[in-house]
Amino acid sequence: MWKLICTVLLMLYFTQCQADSYDDKRCKCICPNIDSVLNNTSSDKRVLNFVTNVSADKCDCDGVVLPKIGDKLQGKEQIYCPRCDCKYENRNTTIIKIVVIIVIWVISLLVIYMLFLICLEPFLNKRLHKATGGVGGYQEHNNEEDDTSVAPGMSHPMGVRGNVLNRVGLQQDKWKRQVREQRRNIYDRHTMLN
Repeated sequence: MWKLICTVLLMLYFTQCQADSYDDKRCKCICPNIDSVLNNTSSDKRVLNFVTNVSADKCDCDGVVLPKIGDKLQGKEQIYCPRCDCKYENRNTTIIKIVVIIVIWVISLLVIYMLFLICLEPFLNKRLHKATGGVGGYQEHNNEEDDTSVAPGMSHPMGVRGNVLNRVGLQQDKWKRQVREQRRNIYDRHTMLN
């Protein structure tokens, strides 16, 4: 358990170190290719993306695009800039990190629970076999609602009263018998259960 906690803390540390390269506020401009504007051709579908960290009032072609490619435009800035689409984006990376961590924790808990059930199944089968007096195999039930199969020497139909493991084991065996019966009916007899 300590290894898992240490691993998560190390991951958080490294994501925080990497988070310095990403900003919550940015300006993103999508512009057409420079050659298509200079040669007056519209067949070129390539676009240029410009992403910088500027304030909201400078999020336009003059503040983002021209400082980067102004020398390539050769005085045609007035033709090129109206074709650019600039948007100011504001996001919260802290909330994104928290949601990702919660999802990872939920998945981890489900995997641990699955491993617990896998390790518990042989123990349940062993106890169930002892509780039923060594009687195993398939027993056909005519009425599923009246499940009063009591093991010898037991006063409760589910084994020892209040024993959760026996109840879970019996329910699991009942479900497995139902699945076997359904498979036999569908694949062998080609009929469906009602």
